Amino acid sequence: MDLNWSPEEQAFEAEVRDFLAMSLTPELQRAGRLSTSVYADHHASMKWQEILVAKGWAAPHWAPEHGGTDWTVAQHYIWNRERIAAGAPGLSPMGISMVAYVIMKYGTVEQQRFFLPRILSGEIFFCQGYSEPGSGSDLASLQTSAVEDGDDLIINGQKVWTTHASEANWIFALVRTSKEGRPQQGITFLLIDMTTPGVEVRPFTMSSGEQIQNAVFFTDVRVPKANVMGEIDRGWSVAKYLLEFERGGNAYAPALKARADAIARHAAETTGSDGEPLLDDPVFATKLARARIRADVLEIMELRLLSAANGDGSVGALSSMMKIMGTELAGTLTELTMEAAGDRGLVYQPHATMPGGPVPRHQPPEDGYVSGEEWHALAPLRYMNERAGPIYAGSNEIQRNIIAKQVLGL
Repeated sequence: MDLNWSPEEQAFEAEVRDFLAMSLTPELQRAGRLSTSVYADHHASMKWQEILVAKGWAAPHWAPEHGGTDWTVAQHYIWNRERIAAGAPGLSPMGISMVAYVIMKYGTVEQQRFFLPRILSGEIFFCQGYSEPGSGSDLASLQTSAVEDGDDLIINGQKVWTTHASEANWIFALVRTSKEGRPQQGITFLLIDMTTPGVEVRPFTMSSGEQIQNAVFFTDVRVPKANVMGEIDRGWSVAKYLLEFERGGNAYAPALKARADAIARHAAETTGSDGEPLLDDPVFATKLARARIRADVLEIMELRLLSAANGDGSVGALSSMMKIMGTELAGTLTELTMEAAGDRGLVYQPHATMPGGPVPRHQPPEDGYVSGEEWHALAPLRYMNERAGPIYAGSNEIQRNIIAKQVLGL
């Protein structure tokens, strides 16, 4: 087995690096590197999406007929690795990486023609309306109601922890259209225009000072039945299909390996209790090495899954495995980040509220890199945000149940 890149893959790698060097401004790089969660600054993310659309690389995993590429598995891996290493801000996944696949699989031709080009261009920006105050991992217990009225559905209820609802102009939501039968029955997958009368968004302020999460209220919101994905009362299968992409549709490993590299760099500059660099401490070095081995294993599994994925990109129950491994390793790396930051990571430094979230009070350097001072100051914010990883998109306990049922047959 030849593990080296082929000449064609090396040429593609050079093309990607040249594109990133030409297109990523210092401001965009810093937006990526200053991110405290899985979401970059909204305005920087949308600017980067505009650049990628012009290049034709905004949704490389989409089918070419919808605006994607026909890249090989190796090319997808090279792109993910290089964009993360260059500090590119991430794109919001709710549209491009999640609901777009639902529209491709379950949407009518008219729905595909309307939504997909607008998702790609950024004209339509989606948020996700799944969780409710009493329905999180037990999503089938949701109570937001949808009552049929002619050609419309009348929506009443509340969604919570709705990421980027303040910026979104559309929301894909699960609503209850029937209370008959099992809880999973009578659920409908619906696309809702956020400008419709009766939709109200109330933001939450997070511990980092950001306002990413929101509560969304629906009061007699009238939505055309033409916005249903699939069939009324049969949205649970649609929802499960989308969750494959939320849980495991995107690669974790390249970002986690980049985090491990950053920890190593800063640990080499941090003095331990013995006065020596923390990276030379055998206990710390062992913990970091183990984390890097886990990232290597995850990378191998992700590459195998990319090769084995269905034609629509879904990977079935194996997405649960990726979600468990990726989020738990991410939490481990934030713990090592706190250790590498030392006392400097315990000081909550003043932040300026900027569009899309707080940014440390520093002028952007010409190279777009984040200073050691900023890295240390962001350590506790990333640590706190990453605690949500094993919970969102269905808790990791739920994922283990899915694996036990669908893979092991228990």
